[in-house]
Amino acid sequence: MSDKEKDTMEDDDEIVVVMTDEDGNEFYYREEMILPVGEDKYALLVPTHADDEDAHEHEDGCGCGCGCEDDEDAAFFAKIVLDEKGEEEYIEPSDEEFEAVCKAYDKLMEDEDSEDEE
Repeated sequence: MSDKEKDTMEDDDEIVVVMTDEDGNEFYYREEMILPVGEDKYALLVPTHADDEDAHEHEDGCGCGCGCEDDEDAAFFAKIVLDEKGEEEYIEPSDEEFEAVCKAYDKLMEDEDSEDEE
């Protein structure tokens, strides 16, 4: 998977990030949330389809032929940086950055669970 964002589309307040791998294959991800960690921002990107007709709920081994079983289609964190034009790019975080964003995400989920229990 390419580290760089190819394109973004906004559809009803939903941001879709189109990423292209080294073979020119396009993969579509929905920006689920933005998570600030220190001075940096990270996006949780969740696989989606460009075409609503293709979109459906997936389960492991759903057998739909969409490739949802592939690791490449798993959700992941991407660091948001500005390119030379001042436009946002999504890049792979370093190992240290990844650990920090995972800790921040886990804390956020724990806090939400605590609020739900009250």
